[in-house]
Amino acid sequence: MKKVLLIYLVLIAGIIAWYFTAGKEKNKNFEDDKAAALKVSKHSFEFNKSMNEVMDKYYQLTDGFVKEDTALINKNIAALKSSLDSLKVQELQKDSAIYETAISFWDNTKNSLLQILSDSDLEAKRRSFNQFSDNLYSLINSFHYDVGNLYWLECGTAFGEDSPGYWLSEKEKSNNPYGKKDCVSLKKIINVDSVK
Repeated sequence: MKKVLLIYLVLIAGIIAWYFTAGKEKNKNFEDDKAAALKVSKHSFEFNKSMNEVMDKYYQLTDGFVKEDTALINKNIAALKSSLDSLKVQELQKDSAIYETAISFWDNTKNSLLQILSDSDLEAKRRSFNQFSDNLYSLINSFHYDVGNLYWLECGTAFGEDSPGYWLSEKEKSNNPYGKKDCVSLKKIINVDSVK
């Protein structure tokens, strides 16, 4: 009888400890969500939605390079081009300096995307993808992306010694689109807190 009572007491103590541990984790997650909700973007919902669509298509394009699948790359370029064309840049007109800079980078970004499509082999497409990523990075910085985190990553030897390749990711560590495993270093985090 004493053994059964001891087992029940241990089980009850375990359940109580689990309940308070899990409850604290839920409360922490709630506080994190609440803090995130308080950060308000300076851009409209429509602008952010169109930019998120661009980034989703960009990640799919990056995945095509990781898989070394030129058919998938070309397919994803068409989807990304459509998203870029639909980017709500008109909203940026309220600040003429930002608007003019963003329009210039937007045009460069679209042109460099078409260059990837016109390249015949994977290596040439990767070089153009590097240029495209650089232009997209400049576009994002021109209007101060402020929804979530973006990571600017580098492979220092993407195209040979001292010839780096860059890409954007939604994760701090991601697969390298330049065909080199374990060649990833974080160069910069673009997020709400970094916007001055």
